[in-house]
Amino acid sequence: MSTTNKRAYNFNAGPSALPLEVLEKAQQELVNYNGSGMSIMEMSHRSKDYDAVHNEAIARLKKLFSIPENYEVLFLQGGASLQFTMVPMNFLTEGKTASYVLTGSWSEKALKEAKLFGQPVEAASSKENKYRNIPALNDIKFNADDAYVHLTSNNTIYGTEWVEFPDTGDVPLVADMSSDILSRPVDVSKFGIIYAGAQKNLGPSGVTVVIIRKDLLEKANTNIPTMLKYTTHADSNSLYNTPPAFGIYMLGEVLKWVENQGGLEAVQKRNEEKAKLIYDVIDSSNGFYKGHATPESRSLMNITFRVADEELEKKFLAEAKEAGFVGLNGHRSVGGCRASAYNAVPVETCKALADFMVEFQNKNQ
Repeated sequence: MSTTNKRAYNFNAGPSALPLEVLEKAQQELVNYNGSGMSIMEMSHRSKDYDAVHNEAIARLKKLFSIPENYEVLFLQGGASLQFTMVPMNFLTEGKTASYVLTGSWSEKALKEAKLFGQPVEAASSKENKYRNIPALNDIKFNADDAYVHLTSNNTIYGTEWVEFPDTGDVPLVADMSSDILSRPVDVSKFGIIYAGAQKNLGPSGVTVVIIRKDLLEKANTNIPTMLKYTTHADSNSLYNTPPAFGIYMLGEVLKWVENQGGLEAVQKRNEEKAKLIYDVIDSSNGFYKGHATPESRSLMNITFRVADEELEKKFLAEAKEAGFVGLNGHRSVGGCRASAYNAVPVETCKALADFMVEFQNKNQ
């Protein structure tokens, strides 16, 4: 039985909304997967049933995201936060520099971790503008002998997103795509490494996807702990140790759902429609609502804004909660409001928020 009528208007920033039909399928298969008499969580990760789930998820991601043949897809753990460490540990070798583009808190954290392994530098930053925008491509400065250039493709806290990516030539471009992966088509061949925590657009928390060009694996540092080597996981098809099996199963089901939506072009079109519903309310509110991001850098995934004054903002968030909206508080570091409209958030949920915002303004201006 569908539980649609009991579902919250879920704008959580992560872990975030999952497609209802995926949750319902998982519910049906939870205690007896594929006639095995076991849950996917109970069976050996070396079994034929799990092996099929694992490899199908990899194949489906490669097809859906148009990943070229010269890339490996890895399923790891530790979230994007561990990748902040693994990337420099594997590639920021002695005598090398790396360039980081700062667009928010997560890129700052990535840079901080890299400093433990070498001398990374800022390639560009929008910090002076309170991270309201993505730096212009011609403002990004890096060195031809850098180990890599790192960026965060979407910034959940500040609500900004890269529309176009820099061409770094022979220097590998590394992207943390945790919060907008699979929200639109991307030319994967522009990147040396793409990594993403699953808990926004890919599935539940616990899985980290890494897409890495094979030639980089040959250049990676070997004098580091086994579990922190990309080659360890590439050589074992991400089965060196027990993987997060249920999370990978769920990721595979979410990928099927994305396919059923019409693929990434259709998903992007729907995401643009959802974001426009809310941005249009902000833009037509005569300053009652104030967006944080500059229009050319606005995120389709995280819509950040403030209400006219602090007391009204508290009232807005309280009344929104009463009306069934979840997760609209801005990140604790910046406050304000944030609507995270990831792939699985329905158009109807964004329409409901837009209507609520208009009604709230009409009653309180």
